[in-house]
Amino acid sequence: MAEPDQPSTARMIDFWLGGEHHFPVDVAAARAFEGAYGPCAAIFRALRDFLGRAVRSIAEAGVDGFLVFGAGVPSRGNVHEVVPDATVLYTDVDPVTIRLGQRLLAGSDRAGYGYGDATDIGTIDPAQLHRFVPGWGRRPVGVVFLGLAAFLDDATLARTLDELYEAVAPGSFLAIDFDSEELAAYPAALAMMGPAFRMRPPAAFPSLLGRWRPSVDGVVPVAEWRAPGEPAPVPDAFYGVVATKPA
Repeated sequence: MAEPDQPSTARMIDFWLGGEHHFPVDVAAARAFEGAYGPCAAIFRALRDFLGRAVRSIAEAGVDGFLVFGAGVPSRGNVHEVVPDATVLYTDVDPVTIRLGQRLLAGSDRAGYGYGDATDIGTIDPAQLHRFVPGWGRRPVGVVFLGLAAFLDDATLARTLDELYEAVAPGSFLAIDFDSEELAAYPAALAMMGPAFRMRPPAAFPSLLGRWRPSVDGVVPVAEWRAPGEPAPVPDAFYGVVATKPA
């Protein structure tokens, strides 16, 4: 696989998670960001741990098909590793990440990887969708929407989540995170996130879900969401929630 000349957030996160699927350009970008903010590995491990607890809770509710937007690198505790009996379609818009994901999942008959723009469900290959998320639109599924809300304005996010709500069957679940205002105190790091990045106050998070109904856990820092013990001592950079479309 040719080495890219631009860093990828997905591969930077793989680096922070201790993975092996990143390039020197990603390591350089990750270290530059840490120079402006501070260590990030524990924060992204807390986010990945939230993903694991969230998808396990969805699987325990009887869901065995997942659609993942902005999937990044499908390793280090990603969905198909946490719920191996489920089928999973990972999607992303970055061609390098998609090719990497397809290479990593080449031997799997339960997980696939393809192009998918979270703001336009129609961009997903229907054959892939129905192979890896069987019963899409007819039976409950799990939708994973992590790392994306911060790059959508309120109107686009509201439209996107409402379109997903319409598309899935009653009884489906949504796992989503939101970025807090943590980076406000780190202007150099904030500048690295680019003009599309949006921080939001935690009080705004519940209303952003639209018709999706949060679980009783609410929208809380990811380290606190159903933590098995004392929550990891990390900054509250990400807030997470699992919500449902009532049956």
